[in-house]
Amino acid sequence: MAEAIAFDIATELIIKLSSLALSQIGLWWNLKDDLHDLERAVSTIKAVLLDAEEKSATNNLVKVWLEELKDVLYDADDLIDDFSTEALRKDLMGENKLTKEVRLFFSSSNQFAYGIKIGRKIEAIKARLASIGSEAKMFDFVERDRPMETSFMTKKRQQTHSFEREDEIIGRDDDKVALLKLVLEFQSEENVYIIPIMGFGGLGKTALALLVYNDEMVKSHFELTMFVCVSNVFDVKVIVANIIKSKLLMGGAKGSRIIVTTRSLKVAKITNKCQSHILNLKGLSDDDTWSLFKKIAFEQRYVDSTNSAFVEVGKQISKRCGGVPL
Repeated sequence: MAEAIAFDIATELIIKLSSLALSQIGLWWNLKDDLHDLERAVSTIKAVLLDAEEKSATNNLVKVWLEELKDVLYDADDLIDDFSTEALRKDLMGENKLTKEVRLFFSSSNQFAYGIKIGRKIEAIKARLASIGSEAKMFDFVERDRPMETSFMTKKRQQTHSFEREDEIIGRDDDKVALLKLVLEFQSEENVYIIPIMGFGGLGKTALALLVYNDEMVKSHFELTMFVCVSNVFDVKVIVANIIKSKLLMGGAKGSRIIVTTRSLKVAKITNKCQSHILNLKGLSDDDTWSLFKKIAFEQRYVDSTNSAFVEVGKQISKRCGGVPL
């Protein structure tokens, strides 16, 4: 599976760890200092990641080191998502004052135990980061930040609209077939069945959802369709809150479908208990990555896309994209 570069994974994790919302959640379980220490640990190792990524192209030991680091960063990200989701659950269930069992689960004794468990997991991740950080010394990495970014790299992601040209999507034919099968053919006992598309940022989860949403078979199969785009912060709250309250679109006719795109395995599991029906999106193949890169790079036809010199350099660049369409 193609992976995002470690620098970007670390950057996104730091944004989560430094958020005011997570800081407030940390206070509930007396974990604010632990979260701050984890943020500092990730920030420290992030400083050398651009140099490490560059050296990994020619040094297999560095490549292995980076893969081990990515595993830790992904585990940290999953832990933070789990932590945040449980906090949201606590807030929602406290508001609604549901069952006696729910109140018991969120009793002070259980919450204390949960805080200790999360604290131990944070300490374990910090220890792994410290070990990996000490190994970095033998590679003599140079600390540096990203070079000056161009406008397309720094602008915020635009709100997605409900139209996507099929001829602009490359390498998702098999994923489209799999998703259409779940949308149109799978028989569920539930009136409204939720299908999660999961994967890290930039893989094209929303593009795939739109590809199916605009398919003629889907349009003719469903009497009413709607597409909603929400922010990265808001989406988890909407999903978890309404799964708990069982109100969002639950009055739909039998056979109704909701496609949810998410980066979080926690959210995917909450929305669909059947693991085999979680569409785990992978990176593009090398051939599809090159096709997409070539289409974008030579769109204006300023250069000959068949020129061997351009092709050689272009394939080196597209390989560095790691199968991530964005």
